Amino acid sequence: MQAPDSVYGFEKHLDAWLATLAGPSPSGLKKWTPLFLAQFTILFSVLVGALVFWPNNFFDPQLVHFTFTLGSLGVWRFGWWFTHAVRAEIYARCVWPGMRARANRLWREGWRPRMLHIQMTTYYEEPAITRRVIGSIIGQIRREGIPTTIYIGTGSSYDEEIITQFVKTHAQDVDAELVFLRQNQPGKRMAIGMILRAMNRAHIAPDDLVIFMDGDAVYGIDVLEKTCSMFGADPELQALTTNEEVICYGPRWIQSWLSMRFAQRRLAMQSHALSDRVLTLTGRMSVFRARNITNEKFIRTIEADHLDHWLWGRFRFLSGDDKSTWYHLLSCRSKMTYVPDACVYTIEQIEGSGTGRMVQNFRRWSGNMLRNGARAIALGPRIARPFIWWCLVDQRIAMWTMLVSPTLAILTLFVEPMYLAHCLIWIVLSRTILCLFLYRYARSTDLSWPFILYFNQIINACVKVFMIFHLSKQKWSNRGNQTAGNGTSFADKMQNAMAKFQLVTTVAAFILALAIMIGLLPSPMILRVFLP
Repeated sequence: MQAPDSVYGFEKHLDAWLATLAGPSPSGLKKWTPLFLAQFTILFSVLVGALVFWPNNFFDPQLVHFTFTLGSLGVWRFGWWFTHAVRAEIYARCVWPGMRARANRLWREGWRPRMLHIQMTTYYEEPAITRRVIGSIIGQIRREGIPTTIYIGTGSSYDEEIITQFVKTHAQDVDAELVFLRQNQPGKRMAIGMILRAMNRAHIAPDDLVIFMDGDAVYGIDVLEKTCSMFGADPELQALTTNEEVICYGPRWIQSWLSMRFAQRRLAMQSHALSDRVLTLTGRMSVFRARNITNEKFIRTIEADHLDHWLWGRFRFLSGDDKSTWYHLLSCRSKMTYVPDACVYTIEQIEGSGTGRMVQNFRRWSGNMLRNGARAIALGPRIARPFIWWCLVDQRIAMWTMLVSPTLAILTLFVEPMYLAHCLIWIVLSRTILCLFLYRYARSTDLSWPFILYFNQIINACVKVFMIFHLSKQKWSNRGNQTAGNGTSFADKMQNAMAKFQLVTTVAAFILALAIMIGLLPSPMILRVFLP
């Protein structure tokens, strides 16, 4: 959906959308509409009918090794998905209700944090969005009566004037102090570092709570109550992250894609939280005990986190501050959790087809994951917890296993072209079944999800394979179109040439190995010696 042209129209539409999301999640026929059920039944019946009644050659003697390879891989990957789904249900049904009950009881008894500190960065945000973000914060501070300091990192007077005017008009009765810190060095990381140093100068207490949030994240109902109370109920808890919902002004398919990704996130987060750890403390909205984020090591990690690489040398991270905070707490064996009933609403404005933005997001997300994943794996399963550690390992395996099925399907064109058509039927059917798990974590059902899911998986895997050899290349369109790793010196050109050589040879070896494995190409002599 495109944003209305007028400011009034945009604000009115945004308010209506936020009000809808703040209401009860649809259920029954309001979620599973008769139209969707009819469409889903037709799609599922056609796919099953095609597999059953359309003569296929899955077990053709010439092709059975293709089928065995794809089937074995499918059992493994779907088994891993099912493991996450089961763990997520255990967390939601067995673990989380007790956690919430203890936190609610403590809150009703009058417990409140001594002081709340909110760290927010904003950069030339849409004024209507900024006003709703600040309004949601002010409204909940007023309701809960928690003394609060709001630290806002800005890049110019533009955002400061909008926020100041709103606070003067709507927050005169609120026990909150507003502190602006205008960064003198570029980048969100430096803005966060300035804020944390300001908190240190204010001598905040170790058990004060600190919220990290972005300038486009609007609080849902009772977010402060639902998050702060968790720390009072669990003295060992050091950090948590919340549920997210997306509001996207742009191509409709981008809204569907982001909604699907957030459904995946909810399932995965609940699975991870069963191990008292998470895989990210999202910058949209995460809460920390102050003792973890005011020491110099943590602040320097935020400001100047870097990686030492054999090819790229030492390079600093442009984005991924949420991954840096997560890694610091993970290395300290800190308890972290996910709060599924506290939701923030992320507002995205995307122009054009959206495909470029999708790839840019994948490059940023995947790059941050790969840059931090290796050092998190190096911590070992004893520090990272066995299940979380294996999730990190699996992220690196999955980017290759995801490419096996499309590569094998294409290779079968040299043997039996119709096998590709049967593979496509199986791909759509399997993703349709997987989406039944995702619909459980979504407000609405969308028949485009099975197709978007596979497209998402393939693009994400391709981007990860590219990024694993180009870790220093970074771009962040949301923060002034910042880039890194794009030098033009002779040394830079040699590094890029080496990275491309690694990429091409690795991908070629991957395809060659699959072709040999399925018998499309003869085994090299050396393999015949060791594997007669």
